Formats: sequence, structure tokens, C-alpha cells
Amino acid sequence: MHILKCESSFDAAHFLTNYEGKCKNIHGHRWRVILSITGENENGMVVDFTIIKKDLKELCDYFDHSFIVEKDSLKPELFNMLNEEFLLRVVPFRTTAENFSKYFYDKLSKKYNVVEVEVYETPNNSARYLCK
Repeated sequence: MHILKCESSFDAAHFLTNYEGKCKNIHGHRWRVILSITGENENGMVVDFTIIKKDLKELCDYFDHSFIVEKDSLKPELFNMLNEEFLLRVVPFRTTAENFSKYFYDKLSKKYNVVEVEVYETPNNSARYLCK
């Protein structure tokens, strides 16, 4: 069995709701996403890297240069004002690296046999979601 890894990234702002620390304020990251999939070697490859890279990049591009907010974390009038001026991406989870690793795992598992997804929010801090 082989394990293939593919990496992509996106730049985005977020804040943590119900958090008492610096991250309760709006700030940005270069989110780095590393996908690991497994499979059997058929005709010299498991999956063409071009296909894996495209799928991962497509998911990352959705968030790139956006303000990612947890659903219902902003007052409606503030949400409406920001939504008119900026690219908001609303997600149904708290915007942590842990939750993003699960998000990417769930999305990519629909197409691939995903072993793990690791999401870095800084060069030195990451969260991994592993295959159950």
C-alpha cells in the first residue's frame, strides 16, 4: 500500500468566538493543508497527482483571501455590513485548525481514501485529523 501526500494553502482572516485570548480578535493566517491518501499502485500510480492537487486547491481557493466566520457569530447588522464589503465564508463550526482538518477530511473522503489531513495555522502549529 502507498501513501500519497499533497499540499495546498490559503490566506484568510478569522476570529475565535467565546474565547478569552488574543485570537478573539480578527487576525489572519496562511493556512497550510496537507492531505495524505492511501491506495494500491495500479499501472505505476495510485492517483495522478494532478487530480489530487486540483481537488485540494479547489477547496483551499474557496477560502483564499476571505474572512471566515462561524455561523451566527456576528450580529446580523454587522454580518450584513461586512458581507457587502468583503468576501465572507460562513462555516458551521468554530474556526480552529482542529475543525478545519476535520472539514477537509470530510470533503476529500468523498473521493479519496484519506489517511489524514493536517492543517497548519502557523508554521509551527498544526492539527491533524486521522482516519477512524
